[in-house]
Parts: sequence; C-alpha cells; structure tokens
Amino acid sequence: MTYQIALSFEDGVTRFVTANRNETVADAAYKSRINIPFDCRDGACGTCKAFCESGKYDGGDYIDEALTEDEAEKGFCLPCQMVPETDLVLQIAGTSEMAKAGATTFEGTVSELNWFADNTAALTLTLANRADLKYLPGQYMNFAVPGTDAARSYSFSSGPAAAELRFLIRTAPDGAMTTYLKERAAVGDTIPLTGPMGSFFLRDIKRPVLMLAGGTGIAPLLSMLENIAANVDEAPAHPVHLVYGVTFDKDLVELEKLEHYADAIENFTFTTCVADPDSAAKNKGYVTQYITPAQLNDGDVDVYLCGPPAMVDAVRKYWDTQGITPTNFYYERFAVGSTAAAAPALSGAVA
Repeated sequence: MTYQIALSFEDGVTRFVTANRNETVADAAYKSRINIPFDCRDGACGTCKAFCESGKYDGGDYIDEALTEDEAEKGFCLPCQMVPETDLVLQIAGTSEMAKAGATTFEGTVSELNWFADNTAALTLTLANRADLKYLPGQYMNFAVPGTDAARSYSFSSGPAAAELRFLIRTAPDGAMTTYLKERAAVGDTIPLTGPMGSFFLRDIKRPVLMLAGGTGIAPLLSMLENIAANVDEAPAHPVHLVYGVTFDKDLVELEKLEHYADAIENFTFTTCVADPDSAAKNKGYVTQYITPAQLNDGDVDVYLCGPPAMVDAVRKYWDTQGITPTNFYYERFAVGSTAAAAPALSGAVA
C-alpha cells in the first residue's frame, strides 16, 4: 500500500511524493530528491516541523523539545518521524528552492476553446504525461502565453482526477492572453505550464463549508466540487453551500455543472446573484447579501473565497459587522493584468 503526500511550500509550490507503508514522510521525500530541512532524523531537533492540513498518520517518537503535546494536538508534526496512514497534505516551513524542489514544467496542448461570452473563455488542455501532474483542488498553474514573454496564472476548474485540464479565463482589452485566445489560438497549440502552485485548496471537511465566488473566481471552487463529487464514498457529513456573484447576467457561467453537483453531492446547495440592478436574475446585489446565519453556524464554519480584491475586502468587513470569526477563512484574490511573477496567488485571473 502506498500514500500520496502533498508537500506545500511557503513560496506556493506544491510537490507530491509517494510513501510506502511504514515509510516516514522525510524518507519518501528524500527518495524523490526533495530535501525537507532537518538537523537530526530521530525527533530530537524539531527543525523539520510541519503542519498537517489533512489526513491521518502515526506521529512516531520524539521529545517534547522538538514537538510539544499542544503543538501535536493542533496538527503540527515531524516529517522525520511521522508515518502516513492515509494520503496527506503538509505545509512545509521553507521554500521549494531551499528543499531543491522547484515547480515542474509541463506542455499543454489545446484541445478545446469555448466562449461563454465575449469576455469569458473555457480552455481545455491535454498533457501527454498527464499522470505526472498531481494537484490539489483549488490550485493553479502558471501559463507562458504563446508568442509573447508574458506569463499569466489560472486556477484549475477541473478536479485532480480529470483526464483533461480545464480553466476559466476572463479576458481584458489588449491583454496578452486575450489577444492570443481571440486572434491566434487553435486546437493543437502547445502552451508551457509551470506548477502546481498555491495554498488555496480544499481541506478535509470537518464542519460546515461556505464557498464564496466572484466572477471567474468560481474556477477553483468548481475544482473543489468536482473532487468532492468524485469521492462519493466520502460524501461530506456537513453542509456545503456556495454563493456565486457576478456583475452582469452574461458573467454567470457553468450553471449546468453547479446543478449537476447539487444532484451528485449530498448536502451541497448553491445561490447565485448579479450586481447589475437591470439584471433579469432573481437575486440582485452582492454575495454578502445572500449569506444566511445558518450558513455561518455561529462561526464554526470553513470559508473558501475567491474573487477580486474589492470582494475579498468586502467579505472581511462583513465578518466584522456580523461579529463572526470563521474557524478557517481561506481566500485568494485576483487582479487585472497581473503576471504570475507579480501576483503568485491568482485564480481565474484576468488575462
């Protein structure tokens, strides 16, 4: 039996390693030429201390100076001692460069390009070595825009088990990716990709979940929902609700998929809203107007938010007005015209 271990580094790079039964995480990483920092291998120094985001493991033997009982109860662990009992996601203290585990480059081939509207495209890519790319639902890839020196970042809208890679791309006038998609893109084109990247990803569902999306910020949440739907034997025991807001009616995309997930995932529901006062939509206004007290669960809730900076700021202020502090608040903001280098935490970014 083997387990997949996702190592998430401080610079946003995630690398996956495979651990055999009774093999420590540090040994599995070293076997994959990833050097998790440590000054000992016997649980005495604490240098390799990491945080386990999800999964179960045997913590092994160590001394209190390396890892206190309180730290262990909170989810901190020592990779040099811990042995996985399920797949794991670990936050590693340090950069991928320090661990000699830089992001991997792939070559995607355009298989489909569809337009929801004049400003929103659905791009599907295939990889010849698809099995080599593993990612967490919610993460993104850096794109090298063909024919330019520009780079852009887009979140997967497809789940980690999907055979093809899907992305939602919001276009902008004179944008590098916009120009490519509208003027030159063709099936069969190749696009260099680097990743996976990002610390915005789905954790174990241990309490009610509230997902909030603005515009193409729906992309990483679609990836999360596809992952939940694919694991039918592990249906969430807690409710998962999505509030999806856009500016204009034409910006509402992938509604058929959301309806599908509402049928396929027990306890999943969603609400949509449109800010334009002239909208034909039933719900007009902003995302925060459609969050209910039941969904906040007195603060015992995990919130996942992806949207433009103004939306992220509005939601943060909303917590203050409601006197609520979510147990966990994971968010990712995207900005217009940002490059991967300038803004490494983009989702559904504007091209």
